[in-house]
Amino acid sequence: MFTQDRRQMRQFFVDVWAKAKQKEALEPMEQMLANIMEMHPEYHPLLSKGEQPLEQDFTPEMGQSNPFLHMAMHIAIHEQVSTDRPAGIRDIYQKIGLKQKDPHEVEHAMMECLGEMMWQAQRSGGMPDEQGYLSNLKKLI
Repeated sequence: MFTQDRRQMRQFFVDVWAKAKQKEALEPMEQMLANIMEMHPEYHPLLSKGEQPLEQDFTPEMGQSNPFLHMAMHIAIHEQVSTDRPAGIRDIYQKIGLKQKDPHEVEHAMMECLGEMMWQAQRSGGMPDEQGYLSNLKKLI
């Protein structure tokens, strides 16, 4: 699944959605993604369009958020929490969960901080600031 090719990555998402709808056996990563997709019914029509969304641009100027980026950020947070990397994020996730209750909403809140960290790293041309990220996440507790 990990690739720099946008089309390949999106194809993986579309393929997983098709497999999930057909009740086919899924690999663990595919099952995680299918669960994320289930939480986002607003993306189901797009994921069912086959080739069309593979090349589509989603820009804020057009009033759109990128559904593939959104779901990938869910995956990133799942991976961070499961590996506790950066160190301490699992504890922060659990504490935010005590406040938010809904795990999906916890991830959405965390996504804001993740997106900010990635934007800052891209803007500066440097590495993501994990300590700044954790600090911003702690503000959600």
